[in-house]
Amino acid sequence: MKHTLIMVSACLLFSISSLFAQNVRFTTDGIIEFEKSSNMFAIMKRQMEKNSSSFMQQAYDAYVKNQPQFRVLKSTLAFSKDKTLYTPIAEENSSRGFFFNDPSTEQSNTTYTDLALGLFTTQKKVYEETFLVKDSVRKINWKITSEMRTIAGYECRRANAIILDSIYVVAFYTDKIAVSGGPESFTGLPGMILGVALPHENITWFAKTVVDKSLGANDLKIPAKGKPVNNKTLRETINAALKDWGDYAQSALKAFLL
Repeated sequence: MKHTLIMVSACLLFSISSLFAQNVRFTTDGIIEFEKSSNMFAIMKRQMEKNSSSFMQQAYDAYVKNQPQFRVLKSTLAFSKDKTLYTPIAEENSSRGFFFNDPSTEQSNTTYTDLALGLFTTQKKVYEETFLVKDSVRKINWKITSEMRTIAGYECRRANAIILDSIYVVAFYTDKIAVSGGPESFTGLPGMILGVALPHENITWFAKTVVDKSLGANDLKIPAKGKPVNNKTLRETINAALKDWGDYAQSALKAFLL
């Protein structure tokens, strides 16, 4: 009798587990709203270390007194199967009225990514010029960890990487969204990236909402405006334009290549 009860209980548990497994739905289409947050106080302080003039100090003090510490920008990531479209949302109030301009705190890219082909197309604003960048998706050597956190209602796992030779990246992805995409150019994990942090750059992107909905071709239009270039040509063009900008040039270049 005892043996029979054990067998019945085991079968029941197996049936319940199978039922739950059959009802788990992996999202493949939808729209994610992201918020990009830049710690302006920290970023400005870091730039001031390269230029410690009294004017810079006065400007920094005035900014700290009159402006919020964090600049928050919104964007959307539309995704369908193996394609994604990352689109910045224009600021409602962009008149911040201060001298400081760091491209890392802006949103300059509208990026379409074909994950199946490993190709991307980015409409990129570089100061007053717009480029249309077409190239292969960046290969990121992710190191997946056991750390977990909840983002926009999804359990996400942490992964770490280095990009552009020196930028440390922390990402959180969920395997419940079966698309290997993410905000900006961050891809390559076994699921959707819902959170990205660049700790040393004081910048983060985190998903706020995820809407599970079917999308059509009109929802993922490939950007078409700008001067056609690839990554190599873009880097050479920016380097030439910033050759007399000193230490600022390298930080600006990395910001534009993210």
